[in-house]
Amino acid sequence: MTGQLTYHSLGLLPSLPTILVPSFLLFDGLMHGGAAGWLTVAWVVVLGLLATLPLGMILGSVVPSTQKVGTWGMLPIMVLTAISGIFFPIQALWGWVQAVAQVFPVYWIGLGLRSAFLPDAAVTLELGDSWRTGPTVLVLAAWAVFGALVTPRVLRRMARRQSGSQVAAAREATLQWVR
Repeated sequence: MTGQLTYHSLGLLPSLPTILVPSFLLFDGLMHGGAAGWLTVAWVVVLGLLATLPLGMILGSVVPSTQKVGTWGMLPIMVLTAISGIFFPIQALWGWVQAVAQVFPVYWIGLGLRSAFLPDAAVTLELGDSWRTGPTVLVLAAWAVFGALVTPRVLRRMARRQSGSQVAAAREATLQWVR
């Protein structure tokens, strides 16, 4: 689990400038917070990765085959992203959908990043007219702890269900996709 967390986290590093540089060129007034804003981006990204990557490992291990990950693995992720307030204000959704969105880390990652990039006046667009930094840290940390405790158990259980020949066959099938 630790190796996968490290691998995927390091894989994100080239993506960040790819997203941030065009954003700064296209949109005026980003990052009003200066150094404090960049510090916020750093802790939100780190906690966000620790909160979401183990969930992806769990989701990937319970999906029956690699071909079905695209459908059954991505469907819940797309739904959570759609209701999280990333693409439009969460206040436009029903109250129960807002509550469901706030249970999962995607909403809190978005809230933390908005607090870093947007001006202080934008806080009026958030639920409760607050960036809710404390709850953001708590929710993301809680998901990170949950992932750290549950993911190894789920992965061990999945590995016990696989025989050596099944692992070899799956590895060979994966290599066929790569070639």
